Amino acid sequence: MGWKDALQYVKGAAEKKGVMGDATQQDLHLPLGARIGGIIQLQKTPFIRAMAKGSFIAMPVDAQAIIKAISRVNLTMSGSVYRYYLAVGDGGKKEIFLQVYANAEGEVSDVIYCSQLTRIIPETDEDQKVFMGLSGYGLGDKTYCLWCEQLAELGYTEADLNAAFDGEEAIEYWRDAGDPEQEFIQPFVGSETRLDDAEGMHGIKQDIYYMPYKRELKSEEANRDQINHKQINHEEIAGDVEYLFITTEIVQSQNGDNSKREIHVDFMIGIPLELERVIIL
Repeated sequence: MGWKDALQYVKGAAEKKGVMGDATQQDLHLPLGARIGGIIQLQKTPFIRAMAKGSFIAMPVDAQAIIKAISRVNLTMSGSVYRYYLAVGDGGKKEIFLQVYANAEGEVSDVIYCSQLTRIIPETDEDQKVFMGLSGYGLGDKTYCLWCEQLAELGYTEADLNAAFDGEEAIEYWRDAGDPEQEFIQPFVGSETRLDDAEGMHGIKQDIYYMPYKRELKSEEANRDQINHKQINHEEIAGDVEYLFITTEIVQSQNGDNSKREIHVDFMIGIPLELERVIIL
């Protein structure tokens, strides 16, 4: 897509070439015309609608947001995944990004606004294997549950929890990949290269294990028995779907420094946006 060797990191920090090598502009020819410093116009209607139905998406503060960083996510799937970061999440802050999927022909088909629910650090080897799907269960299971008690500990108000859980103890998300009847599939594996400036001098390279989950946000009046949770088409019911993206990230390098290694798991809440309403200036 115009990135110059987009996944090639400089091996030695002594070369002083940053994340992407030579200091030439690296954020050209991206889907939707995105670039670092570009402005995404956000309509709040989809967020209001989703939150009224119990979504955990974080309401954008402003109607416009600046793209602080961009990344390409290379995964074991067809097509390409891009992330346009409105908040990079460094220093303990929460990430916010627009996730854009382009098919094998380069056509954009999905645009999903994502805000971070939480980040955890799997400290034991066993926990790390579970969140990488290396134990035959965990990341890649058919369903994933968020528990009301867990979100209460994250600071969600009683009103928000009542709206989302409606008296239930847990919310179930269905895996959005593979055979819906299969109990476990291996998560998608790949890498993400994030650029924090147009020349690619600063950024992060990390290995990732990724699985998308989702649930429907239909109103109580909808006939839930007629909805197949395992085969939701968000193009048909835009605004009624909430995604839960779980990504285990193993940082390999930051700003060309290979000593900055860490592992964490990000839980991102996402809602689809109508493509024709996404404007990048």
